[in-house]
Amino acid sequence: MNPFVRRNLPLISTAAIFILLFASASLKYDGFFSGSVLVNIFSDNAVLGITAVGMTLVIFAGGIDLSVGAVVAYTSIFSAILIQRGEHPGAVAFYVLSLGALFGAFMGTLIHVFKQPAFLITLAGMFLARGMGFWVSNESTSITHPLYDSLSRFELSIGENVHVPLTALLLLATIVVGYVVAHFTRFGRNLLAIGGSEQSALLMGLPVGATKIAAYTLNSTLAAFAGLVATLYTGSGNPSLGVGLELDSIAIVVIGGTLLAGGRGHMIGTLFGILVFGTIQSAILFDGRLDSAWVRIVVAALLLTFILLQRAIVRSTAKR
Repeated sequence: MNPFVRRNLPLISTAAIFILLFASASLKYDGFFSGSVLVNIFSDNAVLGITAVGMTLVIFAGGIDLSVGAVVAYTSIFSAILIQRGEHPGAVAFYVLSLGALFGAFMGTLIHVFKQPAFLITLAGMFLARGMGFWVSNESTSITHPLYDSLSRFELSIGENVHVPLTALLLLATIVVGYVVAHFTRFGRNLLAIGGSEQSALLMGLPVGATKIAAYTLNSTLAAFAGLVATLYTGSGNPSLGVGLELDSIAIVVIGGTLLAGGRGHMIGTLFGILVFGTIQSAILFDGRLDSAWVRIVVAALLLTFILLQRAIVRSTAKR
């Protein structure tokens, strides 16, 4: 097999699955092959996609973060309550992004300093953030503010029929920034080196602790940002939001070809993972006969396939 193809087989597989799914749905359903469907995929999955970008960086380093769904919920209800009490949305955005960064730095520090599994620390973080959300308010709170109304109605028109809402633009911008950080900075290369072998990264003199803490800080900041995007999308804050979002994010990253053990992956793969997830959702919506549970069933099949594919690649690499 060509070395380039072998090295990028998971990414190529995800891209091929997306093209196959989108082409099949376009042939089966009238009106599916359109720019507006593609825009809706990005808009409807903006919150999930933004958390998946942050999760990709954490998994690059061999970590995991189970708190992102709860952080999205907490920041959404916290933002809604503050705005309803008269705070300016700009100031609120600064508060919640700072809180997200501090929360991620705290978890990253605990993971690194006390050598605790990321699974356990972020599980505790998940319960803490979810509890804080319900402590702020037990009910969904609507947001009424002129700036929010303007932002939620904003659309970038491309031609006569395609109108891209702000939530989709924010997801695309996050993916571009995540791509640059992951593949064109020393920080991104350090993440992959740590995920490949933390001991080797230490021997090479890489800043392992600072890099891991920064990865969790960035991930929680993006989760807080996703919470803000959720308030734009729904026009409200909700402490029940994002249940299971962390598992969907992990599934998208793995389907995108990133090795769950860390050390290998690509941000473009995460983009294709989002597109695969969104295409399945849209196809089921167009069909109108299938239950939304089929999204989970198909994602489960894809996830299992990619885990086995990754295992085969790791074994093949070890033999070489």
